[in-house]
Amino acid sequence: MSSKIFMGDMPELMNNILNSLNNDFYSLYSCALVSRHWCKMSIPILWQDPFSFERKPLFISKYFSSLGEEEKYVLKKCGINAEFTKTLFDYARFLKVLDLSRLESKVKKWIDIKLVNSKLYYNISIYHTIILLIKLLFKLFIESGAALHKLDLHFSEFLEFTPEIFYSLGENKQFFSRLQDIYLYLHLDTKSYEDKYIENANALTRILAKNATKISTLELDGVYSKYKPRLLFNSFMHIIKSQEQLRRFKLNGKIFSKEFYGIISALECQKNSLQEIIIENCSFSAEFKVLKNCKNLEILRIRNCNDAKLLKVLNYKVSTLEIINCSIDASTIVQILEESGILLQSILLQRLKFKSEDTEIWEESLLEALKSFCPNITYLNISRIGFSTQLLELIGNLQKLQFLTLQCIINIPEEEIKIRVMRFAEILPLTLHYFDLRDYWLTPYIDILLNHCNAPLKKMLIFLLYNEKNAKALIKFCIRKRTLNYVGVDYLILDDYIRKDIESYVTLVPCESWGV
Repeated sequence: MSSKIFMGDMPELMNNILNSLNNDFYSLYSCALVSRHWCKMSIPILWQDPFSFERKPLFISKYFSSLGEEEKYVLKKCGINAEFTKTLFDYARFLKVLDLSRLESKVKKWIDIKLVNSKLYYNISIYHTIILLIKLLFKLFIESGAALHKLDLHFSEFLEFTPEIFYSLGENKQFFSRLQDIYLYLHLDTKSYEDKYIENANALTRILAKNATKISTLELDGVYSKYKPRLLFNSFMHIIKSQEQLRRFKLNGKIFSKEFYGIISALECQKNSLQEIIIENCSFSAEFKVLKNCKNLEILRIRNCNDAKLLKVLNYKVSTLEIINCSIDASTIVQILEESGILLQSILLQRLKFKSEDTEIWEESLLEALKSFCPNITYLNISRIGFSTQLLELIGNLQKLQFLTLQCIINIPEEEIKIRVMRFAEILPLTLHYFDLRDYWLTPYIDILLNHCNAPLKKMLIFLLYNEKNAKALIKFCIRKRTLNYVGVDYLILDDYIRKDIESYVTLVPCESWGV
């Protein structure tokens, strides 16, 4: 079978293998050099999202080999006199992911590289050149036959859609026809830009509504217009209403926005397909009541919403619940947990601001609700909660728990802490394989926890690993359980010989490499 793959006789299987490397530039590049067959399959994958790779933007030159003589003359007037040799592939045609902010960044760097030794570097308008190149590239992508799957559109002073671009979009309808994910950012509070950007946004969204009808994810992030908000939101309503099956919707308002001009109400037409809703920086609006009709909602994420009434109206039966930095009544969170009940598998509660001044009362209510109504939780992330006996009882009751992150408040004597840490380690569910221990209060007791932990942990995060006692406990745990693969550490303060001893049993990695 390996010889058939090598010769390209099993293209579907080979394509699946190469697609699994779509975020690994160097591996894909190496595959492209293996043979002609591998090259033909690797290059389209390598060039479907080129602006996300952290590398020098010299690859942009390959796009310009497709420009006509007129466009190349325009580049020369900007001081770019490089010869663009004909390429083996039409790279622009392979584009599937376009992030305009990343495109802008790469173009800036490319100009710096190309003009750094030029006498024109300080005599031409770099700003004007950036705008020109972005327009040239965007038009080139449209006319190359590319079909985007993901569009991240960040309106800025560098992005101005010209009549030529809109004409190209009208003539090349396939460019948006396969769009699945759209991320739009448009923040307007300067009247001088208002009319121009609103006109651009309206024209573009009309094209999207007409040609992109298979969108599954729509994110309106930071959408705000001070002078003509109704016109702006009306444009986005057309996109929502034109979709066949919108599954994921996010709205990030502007400092607790209250008026949405019908954009939330427009989701009524997606009530049978919506599976995930994300609401950020919004206050209560009667429009949110429409979301009660969403029959298949599974994931609800509420972030930075300083209005308890919003959470009351967004009271759904969901399997994933995330509430971050929100004002809430203890009774509301209990009601939400009771509604979801056995369906709830993943819960994240961080930086909650409860109205009740008696923290022990709301903590007891929260923990009791989780214990009574939500036995099937597999992912739990809670911050600012007391390291109480009630918390230990809850953890011991979650017999399907796989991922655990806790940030606790400690107000008990040290001897009692040690006893509870020991008990806590003993009752950790045997299903647990990921444990975030980075809460700094646990650092002095890591050895106690590891010495009494029977959970078959595979990945663990530690705030600080600094002494030989904790290092030995970690090694003993690795030897005893033989399950731990990775330990993420924020701060590693150990002698080299101790660190090397640990690394002979488990891989140490910085926490940021896990994106946490």
